[in-house]
Amino acid sequence: MPAVLELIRELAVFEKEPDAVVVTVPDLERDGFGDKPLFHTFVAELNRAIVGVALYYYRYSTWKGKTIHLEDLIVKEKMRGSGIGFKLYAEVIAQGKRDGVRRIEWAVLEWNTPAIDFYKKSGAKVLDDWRVAQMDEHGIEKFTNTK
Repeated sequence: MPAVLELIRELAVFEKEPDAVVVTVPDLERDGFGDKPLFHTFVAELNRAIVGVALYYYRYSTWKGKTIHLEDLIVKEKMRGSGIGFKLYAEVIAQGKRDGVRRIEWAVLEWNTPAIDFYKKSGAKVLDDWRVAQMDEHGIEKFTNTK
């Protein structure tokens, strides 16, 4: 998990949010490897070093049933374009097929046109009419204290 956290931090820099990562190695170990894991990973290794990760978890859609949410697909910057990302992506899709899910979904930043182009080329739909809504810890605290 230290290598996975390093990749998560690298992604945060790429997504222009370098200080946003608060998750720790103990968090990842507890949440990914307990009795009821909250997430699953596929990792890509080169020369015994982790150079890529796909982190996903299961969700339930009221319309589709069991789905997979691909939280992050990360490849070390120096390894991008080598096919590692495609292999991780393909493994998540294969996992979805093995599990019989009816949908695999993920978010992509609108300015990340290389990723958008890649996803579209692979057959994925990139939806323009949905917006992601989030509530951070501050918002949760404020909301629960005003009820």
